Amino acid sequence: MAQHRIVPSLFPPPGYAHAAVLDAGERLAFLAGSVPLDADGNLVGAGDHVAQAHQVLGNLTAALTDIGSEPGRVVASTVYVVAAVEQDLYDVWDVVRASGLSAGPHTSTLLGVSMLGYPGQLVEITATATVPG
Repeated sequence: MAQHRIVPSLFPPPGYAHAAVLDAGERLAFLAGSVPLDADGNLVGAGDHVAQAHQVLGNLTAALTDIGSEPGRVVASTVYVVAAVEQDLYDVWDVVRASGLSAGPHTSTLLGVSMLGYPGQLVEITATATVPG
């Protein structure tokens, strides 16, 4: 299991760890960016950061389950948000913090970007997780 560290000499991060350390022998999974598309390829939550964040996390959870892992085993993530204002970032981060990803807490980076790969896409999350067994 990953050991999540909050470094005492650094400013305490809001809802994530400074580092995650794994002992040898654990399997790692590197997950491609989860996007706000449904199973038919339709964009979910057009124009709505929060709705897209929920869809992205649902898709990420499905991918983790498929490989025998779960959100609580994510050790690192990068959250990409198409953001015109800081509040867009905060709204997405609130959804991430309320999800199973915060069980670690895992290491994470939150980024505001100008564009993502699908038309209308506002949120994407990449992740690295441990896989038991």
